Amino acid sequence: MKAKPAPLLPACADADPQRAGIQSVEVGFSLLEVLSNAGSAQMLRDLASQAGMSAAKAHRYLVSFQRLGLVVQDAGTTRYDLGPAALKLGLASLSRIDAVKLARARLSPLMAQIGQTLALAVWGNQGPCMVHWEESPQAVTVSLRLGDVMPLLSSATGLCFAAFMAKRQAALNTRLKGLLKDELARAHKLRRRDLPANMAQVTELLDEARSHGVARVVNTLLPGVGGFCAPVFDADGHMALGMVALGSLSTFDADWDGAVATPLKAAARQLSSDLGYIAA
Repeated sequence: MKAKPAPLLPACADADPQRAGIQSVEVGFSLLEVLSNAGSAQMLRDLASQAGMSAAKAHRYLVSFQRLGLVVQDAGTTRYDLGPAALKLGLASLSRIDAVKLARARLSPLMAQIGQTLALAVWGNQGPCMVHWEESPQAVTVSLRLGDVMPLLSSATGLCFAAFMAKRQAALNTRLKGLLKDELARAHKLRRRDLPANMAQVTELLDEARSHGVARVVNTLLPGVGGFCAPVFDADGHMALGMVALGSLSTFDADWDGAVATPLKAAARQLSSDLGYIAA
């Protein structure tokens, strides 16, 4: 979109080549925007239609985006999705959020205190997303990566966001309920006995997390692994991020008020206060 002229400047200021921009870049970005909002890989015809351009034109842009790593194409399905360069840009942007910067600076002393792997997560388009990870010397082997979207029911991170974000950000309730129902359906299809069977049981889990001020999972996301996630709130009372601790149950204290949960909650409360949050 063409930039509007600044106040008190003549309208012809937009004729300056440095302000005019490059239209082809703006047009091509519409394809990336469609992909980022889609939530899954897309066919060429669908991408082109939603971006308002012909399939031939969209294909030319996608070829260039593939060369840059912004887009990848599955050889089997021919569908397009965001590539590693897009993930790198997204993570770089998220890492510049002040709350994340402040939290990253506090993980090393916290790890020295609890001796477990720590991580940070923020809410993304598809759910809670891991944006920072620090492994402890006694790290448990996990298959998680930066940029992974965590499940709402089987991870402490997901439960934490579901419990504390919707309570203060009512506009997200509809979105969260839809994601929770989808996960319930998948759990039922897979016959998962370690996850809630209905929304009533989900509500009990979320209420339990709120009562303790932290979410917990044991043996659900990964066998033999326990995890906690504590919410961090900003000055507006919105959940800015989740501080995560996880580890092997052979060394991980999974008690609600144990050696992991207590300092994790304290660190999250202090960071919330530093961000301007005033507890009710």
